Amino acid sequence: MTGKTGARRAIVALTCAALLSACVAQYRNHGYLPTDEELQNVIVGVDTRDTVAESVGVPGIGGVLEGGNYYYVGSQVRHYGAYAPQTVDRQIVAVEFDPEGVVSNISRYGLEDGRVVTLTRRVTQVGDGDIGFIRRLFGNIGGLDLSGFGNN
Repeated sequence: MTGKTGARRAIVALTCAALLSACVAQYRNHGYLPTDEELQNVIVGVDTRDTVAESVGVPGIGGVLEGGNYYYVGSQVRHYGAYAPQTVDRQIVAVEFDPEGVVSNISRYGLEDGRVVTLTRRVTQVGDGDIGFIRRLFGNIGGLDLSGFGNN
């Protein structure tokens, strides 16, 4: 009987450990942010787009227009059990360029600098929305014009 009791205790202990580990918050980092040391190597008024890309790295997001600014975005997301993931930190480093392509400003923004901008993908719905296949099939039955069918 002691063998079965020991096995049961081991199973209960492993189950409790698994349940408790599911309740621990996990943090994941997304994106790339240059360090302050890397940004100190960028000289305003001297460096260009190419030298910034070589010394700091290629940005994850560029300006909308060709020749736009460089934006480095990094986020820290907290995952906790069955709850939806929550962004706990987001920073953006903006390297701005003048019309000649020379660095004119370097800025760092965080969540405290403004409202949270959710980076999501928008999907356009295609089709008839809620109308199902069967409903469309039966909806077309009364719309057929058979007046010319069979008159040969």
